[in-house]
Amino acid sequence: MRIAWELSALSTCDRKHVGALIVRDGRCISWGYNGAPPGLPHCNEVLHGWPHPPRSRTEADIMREEMNRLGCKNATHAEANALAFAARQGISTDRGTLYVTVSPCDVCARLIIAAGITAVVYDEEYRDSAGRELLDKAGVQVKQIGI
Repeated sequence: MRIAWELSALSTCDRKHVGALIVRDGRCISWGYNGAPPGLPHCNEVLHGWPHPPRSRTEADIMREEMNRLGCKNATHAEANALAFAARQGISTDRGTLYVTVSPCDVCARLIIAAGITAVVYDEEYRDSAGRELLDKAGVQVKQIGI
């Protein structure tokens, strides 16, 4: 878990730093952190994917509230980056364990299930429990631990 936290420091999204590590047979096979897709502007350069800068204090408050509720629309999540790297390199993630600093969202949970990951270990809860519930439903072992 400590390695996942170290990876989170590489995040290019300044809203939330998240790191992920995939381990199989006691070896790290892939890792990732959240941030803009390669070659695209960083999250803070494009208002985290939100359409335009707020024009008033009220609009800024609404945008901040929406961003807190819906998150960054620009970043690829750490879990997805770790899975994508493994796929690009032809590394099987089947029967692997994913260590991630924040529990997966529902989109990442679907990717984790499809990739054959059998266990997910995380530290912090994501703002929405749908991903964790989906992993439970699919029979993926899910465990929250502290560092």
